Amino acid sequence: MANPLVLIGLGVYLAVMLGVGLYAGRRVRNSTDFILAGQRLPLLLCTATLAATWFGGGICIGAASAAYKGGILAVIADPFGAALCLFLAGLFYVRLMRRMGLMTIASFFSRRFGPRAGLLASLCTIPAYVGWTGSLLVAFGRILQILTGIDPAIGICAAAVIVLIYTWAGGMWAVTLTDFVQVTILVLGLFILTPILLGDMGGWKALVAQIPSSRFDFYPRGDAASWLAYARDWLVIGLGNLAGQDLIQRSLSSRDEKVAYRSAYLAGLLYITVGLLPVFLGIAGAVILPDLADPDLVMMSLALKYLPDIALVLFMGALVSALLSSADSALLAPASVIGWDLLRYFKPDAEERASLRLTRLSVLLLGVLSLLLALQTASVYDLMVDSWSVLLASLFVPLTAGLWWPKSNGPGALASIGVGLCAWQVLRIIPVDLPADLLAVPFSALALVIVSLLTQKKAPPQPLLDAEGRPLDYKNRLGI
Repeated sequence: MANPLVLIGLGVYLAVMLGVGLYAGRRVRNSTDFILAGQRLPLLLCTATLAATWFGGGICIGAASAAYKGGILAVIADPFGAALCLFLAGLFYVRLMRRMGLMTIASFFSRRFGPRAGLLASLCTIPAYVGWTGSLLVAFGRILQILTGIDPAIGICAAAVIVLIYTWAGGMWAVTLTDFVQVTILVLGLFILTPILLGDMGGWKALVAQIPSSRFDFYPRGDAASWLAYARDWLVIGLGNLAGQDLIQRSLSSRDEKVAYRSAYLAGLLYITVGLLPVFLGIAGAVILPDLADPDLVMMSLALKYLPDIALVLFMGALVSALLSSADSALLAPASVIGWDLLRYFKPDAEERASLRLTRLSVLLLGVLSLLLALQTASVYDLMVDSWSVLLASLFVPLTAGLWWPKSNGPGALASIGVGLCAWQVLRIIPVDLPADLLAVPFSALALVIVSLLTQKKAPPQPLLDAEGRPLDYKNRLGI
């Protein structure tokens, strides 16, 4: 039977999030406000929204489930690969991109490689985020299922409606303010309640004695194929999401370039510490609840089994915070690309008001697509990880070259994106079990180098430019 106190607490929490989001909508005056929160975020808010975006269903539901089934090796992609992405972004990417005054990740491709590259980057971005949003909605449905016993589809639809309303109303301002509240609840909740859970389960030392040592292996002990799969787990998010609109959007929303790279480091540290707590709970759950029919429910099952009502409300609030904070970001990211980049590709003289309208409309349309996908998908973790394969195979190489190799040009970037996507798809149908998205990267890099060098005279490389069209100063590119 559903716990009335938990349901009331969850209802109040969701109502507060809606209120905060609708309040933030009052600060939106133009596309810059809606997409980048006016580019005024201080270090605290920028760190909070970055960390909150990373703390989604993939870690709090999916990673706990994967750890329940396979231990540490099953969760290399998230949290370890995801934390790696934040550190790399802070060191090599976001400082220079913030200096450019960009609006989206696709804007970088348009400015550095030309409109066609920007169009391709836009088209590659959208499916990744639809898949990620779907994974978060699935996770919310799992929570509501175990709390109330209702069909997960009802929870999935409820989450979609809530996130759609406040993201549509307030854009990046709403996302930032709700993220700050959500990540605060999440971090406090997990740090307070994880020791309580472990203590009630007999203590960590007693649990470790019952867990096979192989569950704590940090690297594979098999053949070359297992090492390739291991590398893929590190890099599919670690490198793939460097070209992610959600990450870049937060860095571009920062007050200045120092806030951009410092917030990436702080969010990475926060993620690799707090993000391991659900992993350890998943491993412990395999001992306490060895016959769980649905491992995606391990976190909620442990909470319901061991926590008193008040603590249970806080714990469920932490889980819901993680999901909503990522879902709103996952919706806003592709909607921003559509409302800013795609609109200007087809209508270069589009007015600011038209861009804002289209971005908001895109939030609604992409939300519906994500909802339909979530209703057809069972696995949270797999759906989340697979969402980043398209970015790793297509955009990672030209983004990196555009920032760090002055000879890269438009034809080289187009070839890199096309060859990377084709190589990924071809490698996927080969019967040998290989990480197709990771192996597509060298093909993408080779295409970029060869075509760029062959077309230097026909298509001279464009320099990096700031928002006013002035050549950019390359000094102090590293985030140090």
